[in-house]
Amino acid sequence: MKSINRGSAGVLILLTAVLLLGGCAVSAHKENMAVTPTVVLKKFPYSVRVETRGGSETGAMDSSNISNADLKAAIETSIATSGLFKSLTQANGEYVLTVSLTQLSKPVFGGAFTVDMETAWALVRSSDKSVVLRKVIKSSHTATFSDSLIGATRLRLAVEGAARKNIEEGLKAVSEQSL
Repeated sequence: MKSINRGSAGVLILLTAVLLLGGCAVSAHKENMAVTPTVVLKKFPYSVRVETRGGSETGAMDSSNISNADLKAAIETSIATSGLFKSLTQANGEYVLTVSLTQLSKPVFGGAFTVDMETAWALVRSSDKSVVLRKVIKSSHTATFSDSLIGATRLRLAVEGAARKNIEEGLKAVSEQSL
C-alpha cells in the first residue's frame, strides 16, 4: 500500500514539475506586443503601409514565436496609438515601413527566460522609392518566476516583452527622421 502511495506521489510531483517548467507552446499575443503611448518626437501628416517578414507561426511542438500577421498588427496598433503617422493603409501609402524579424533567440528551459530579438527596419518613400531609414534594432526581455510559474507562459511573456521593446525603439527611430 505504501509503495502505491509513493508511486502516486512521485507521478504527481513529476506532473507538477512538467506543468511548471514546460507547458504547451503559445504564440505571442499581438495585444501584448503593442507599445502603449510614448513620447513621439514628431507626428507625420502622411499615410504608411506596414509590411512584416521573417516571422513564423507557433507549431504544436514548438516554442513561442511571432507570426508576421501578429507583428504587423502590433506595429500598426502602436503607430495608431502614438499618432506617428496620419493614417495606416493596406494599399499604397505615401510611405512603406518594412520590419523584418531576423533573429529571435529563446532559451529551452530555465527559471528566468531571456529572449533576444533583432529586426531590420526600413522606411521607404513610395513616390521615388528613396530609403528614409534603414536600421537594425536589437532588444531583449527577461521573464522570471514572479511573472509566471508556468514555463510556456514565461517564455511567451519574454517574447512579447522583447517585441514590445523592439517596436518602441523602431518607432522612436522613425520619429527622429525628417520626412
